[in-house]
Amino acid sequence: MSEQTQSQGQAENTSALFPTYARFPITMVRGEGSKLWDDQGKEYIDFASGIAVTNLGHTPKRVRDRLVEQLDQLWHVSNLFHIPNQEALAGLLTANSFADAVFFCNSGAEANEAAIKIARRYNAKILGTNRYEVITFNSSFHGRTLATLTATGQDKVKEGFHPLPQGFVQAPYNDVEALQSYVNENTCAIMLEFVQGEGGVIPASPEFIQEVVRLCEEHNLLLIADEIQTGMGRTGKLFAYEHYNVEPDIMTLAKGLGSGFPIGAMLGKAKLREAFSAGSHGTTFGGTPIATAAGMATLEMMLEDKLADRAAEMGTYIQAKLNEKLGGNPLVRSVRGLGLLIGIDCTVPVAGLVSKMHEQGLIVISAGPNVIRLLPNFLVQVEEADQAVAIIGSVLAEHAAVAEGSVSK
Repeated sequence: MSEQTQSQGQAENTSALFPTYARFPITMVRGEGSKLWDDQGKEYIDFASGIAVTNLGHTPKRVRDRLVEQLDQLWHVSNLFHIPNQEALAGLLTANSFADAVFFCNSGAEANEAAIKIARRYNAKILGTNRYEVITFNSSFHGRTLATLTATGQDKVKEGFHPLPQGFVQAPYNDVEALQSYVNENTCAIMLEFVQGEGGVIPASPEFIQEVVRLCEEHNLLLIADEIQTGMGRTGKLFAYEHYNVEPDIMTLAKGLGSGFPIGAMLGKAKLREAFSAGSHGTTFGGTPIATAAGMATLEMMLEDKLADRAAEMGTYIQAKLNEKLGGNPLVRSVRGLGLLIGIDCTVPVAGLVSKMHEQGLIVISAGPNVIRLLPNFLVQVEEADQAVAIIGSVLAEHAAVAEGSVSK
């Protein structure tokens, strides 16, 4: 065991925290715009955005000012009382989406739990059926609760948590021919990410989405769009489903909705209202005056400043620069994604490459073992993007040269 590994292990043993995270050896203490600073004073360009959360950059003034204003007024009363900010944010979300009603919660996993519950209850109470099964997809990621990790199409998140809840089946993603065979008399909904983020930054093909919609219409199934990572402008449109000219019945949001303040939301069509009648679902902290103030300021800024359009523009620019810089590098299979959700698919595991980029002042993360994931904020400057691409190119070129030298020997 190396001294560094041993010291890390000792630090974990003395921490009061459960060791549930394999943390990078960096302690961030300040952020502004696209920049982060650690406790040693080192500056970084942030191309992770807290896993697609700080879409407006760090500490955006408009959101901060709204939060400060709300902090002086009211923090919490519970959902036993009317909360004006909730009504305002729900109205803004429904006015700019397919949806007619919103349920607020605290996280993406909770939003997906609400989506699963409303799909089952709609079938039981409104349609009068016994259907309960939800089709999800291989490599998907829907959360860490027992239900949402069961819905997730990755075995690694399920290890040690059996027995798992019934009612979920995983089908191959982007496989049009296979999909129909997974629909049966128990199916009530199909749940998917229009771009799989944790699964490797894999966009759904238009043909696949059309088949999903056709099956939902043919069998009267609900279509659930998990837009936890792709929503709020990340893919170059306010919501990723807009790229495919379809409408889901249910959509889940979190991450970028509050600019770093915890908030989640489940949106649905009017036909679902009766399924979530009084007492059928609830939360103590969901949609507090503070959380919805952050959501209002975030969404207003996105809409008024047309930031989804800017995400599309900068995504096209960064992907073009990456293709130019990485073209011919034997470690790179492809650069893919939508908007500012970008993946660099590599022929080797990327954990060491990610750490090297951190050392050179660029924060990126992975999406599975072989994909480097880039999630810059929507206001990232061209100069910052160019600097990030230069670091990525340098690290990958150096690693390719080392690998080539090892093979030659």
